[in-house]
Amino acid sequence: MEKNNNKPKICVDGITRSPQLDSQISLTLAQCFSTESGKEVLRYLRSITIELVNGANVSTDELRHIEGQRYIVGLIENRIQHAHKVKK
Repeated sequence: MEKNNNKPKICVDGITRSPQLDSQISLTLAQCFSTESGKEVLRYLRSITIELVNGANVSTDELRHIEGQRYIVGLIENRIQHAHKVKK
């Protein structure tokens, strides 16, 4: 039985799309962040999101906003890792 690589599936970001398109998105993101400038931008984004520690006085609304930012940065990093798998 032949494997259909164009059949939609749930992707890295939780959205359903073809594996080909999903791979292309990851490869494009990895290319953007593979330059020295891109790596520096990603380090900066990590520093203001994932590595940020909030005190006990953070509001629920602020926390939700911060978690959304962290999700996006984490998604970029997951896409870069996915691209490395795709290349192999």
